Amino acid sequence: MVTVKIEIKEHLAEYIRGRYNDCKDGPVTFPAHCDLYVQIWDLLSKRPVNAPIDRGNLEINLPNRSFGKNPDYYNYLSKHSVALLSKSIEALLYCELHDRIRRRQIEKHPLEIRNIKETIYEFQDEYGIYSLSHDAFYKEYYRLREKERYRRKMMKKTK
Repeated sequence: MVTVKIEIKEHLAEYIRGRYNDCKDGPVTFPAHCDLYVQIWDLLSKRPVNAPIDRGNLEINLPNRSFGKNPDYYNYLSKHSVALLSKSIEALLYCELHDRIRRRQIEKHPLEIRNIKETIYEFQDEYGIYSLSHDAFYKEYYRLREKERYRRKMMKKTK
């Protein structure tokens, strides 16, 4: 199987390894139904002659379909492609974290009250994200909440 290495933020690489590779080092294989699989497939191009050797903190098995791009020839992700992929991974990470926090807040039971920090700790342990502190995730969640409150406030003013 053909692989490619990309350089992304360390916490994003840890998240991908945790989610798709059970926190093990080595090449990550995305399932065919995953949006990242399709995005990588779309971003692949022929390797330029002057392209440097792949280096990075995340190794990815390239999609290999029975039709279309052959990964033996189409095995290059440009800097722009890696930036787009990085943004998609970051959006996936925070979307999953925010969804989990909101679900836990709704599911509060009288005997088992889970707060936001406990949910963030569980999320980091599950996916092996240790390069970013829990406070960074906590602050990011509260920034999102403030943006949502501001938007709701502005929507009420316009009505």
